[in-house]
Amino acid sequence: MADGKATERTELTYGQVGGGPGSLIGPVHRAALAMNDQAELVAGSFSWLYDETLEAAKNLRVSAERAYRTFQEMAERESQRADGIDFAVITTPNHLHYEVAKSFLENGIHVVCDKPLCLTMEEAEHLLELVRETKLEFMVTYTYTGYPMVREARQIIRNGDLGDIRIVVAEYPQAWLAEPVEEKGNMQASWRTSPKYAGVSNSVGDIGTHIENIVHFATGLEIERLSAKLETFVRGRKLDDNAYILLDYSNDASGNYWVSQVAVGNENALRFRVIGTEGSLDWRQEQPDLLLLSRKEKPAMILSKGNDYLNRESRLFARLPPGHPEGYFEAFANLYRDFCGKLVSIKQGRKDEKLFTDVLDGARGVKFVHDCVRSSKQGSEWIDGSFNL
Repeated sequence: MADGKATERTELTYGQVGGGPGSLIGPVHRAALAMNDQAELVAGSFSWLYDETLEAAKNLRVSAERAYRTFQEMAERESQRADGIDFAVITTPNHLHYEVAKSFLENGIHVVCDKPLCLTMEEAEHLLELVRETKLEFMVTYTYTGYPMVREARQIIRNGDLGDIRIVVAEYPQAWLAEPVEEKGNMQASWRTSPKYAGVSNSVGDIGTHIENIVHFATGLEIERLSAKLETFVRGRKLDDNAYILLDYSNDASGNYWVSQVAVGNENALRFRVIGTEGSLDWRQEQPDLLLLSRKEKPAMILSKGNDYLNRESRLFARLPPGHPEGYFEAFANLYRDFCGKLVSIKQGRKDEKLFTDVLDGARGVKFVHDCVRSSKQGSEWIDGSFNL
């Protein structure tokens, strides 16, 4: 670790719901946790098919005794064990997030949930209420907040180096749904484009929420109102695959977001630019170790991950020396490092503050999706986008 910060080892244990055979994101969570050596996987309900759960448990060296048929059984039985899990990791399709999270919270177990938090505002409000009542920790894994240079951007903005923020421009174009691959056996596409499993939106719900989150995380800006136009280009598809969103923030700044999964020529091109009265910055996910910083009447600078000239907060998030590329797995691992660090501090009776995207961030994302859908259905009418939960 940069600056000599070691990962704090402890006897934390966790269980996973979802992430069985064929899962994309489940192995990512496990790999990220393994990178930190902070928690051991000891339980799971990895699939709705029990045979697949048993297969996954065997491959992951989880005892068959703690390979559960359902997440409800897992939550109840783990909460009753003297050696029960410290937290549960939810890596199921989106439509199950609420019920799984609710079950573990009601059984007194901390939760990590892949984004989105859930599908409806009623569900989001209930989970937020449960977290406040139980005082349990709840992380929503917005991956890109774990990149060192996103942390650097956040600190530059919080330091006031850009002056007053005027404009935010962000985009997230992909091309993987440019054809109706959901009709050709692509299971990821099948459930992400289905209202039953993805909710009211595909592109905004899937990747637009990453824009909303990373902008809020970096800038602290709160949306005041927005106007959205959601489009569906692939014939027969029931949910949006492209969207344009205009925003006004509470500090009089304005924003412009573009979300697309039919943008041929793009892979995973998340990008955000923040322009203030004294300077601007530009970060791109496909070149995550770099941050372009421009200041009024000074040459533009390309800042690079891990160097001593960066803020201490971002240096602590670099796992390798400058020039050694870091990426998606490391960003995920950074989120887990802080979450597990928080649980360790609780176990040891301390009150350490750790920064990770939580249930409140998840609820904010759910509202953003629903606001965009409502505005689009009303002819891109400007609507109240403020978040007051």
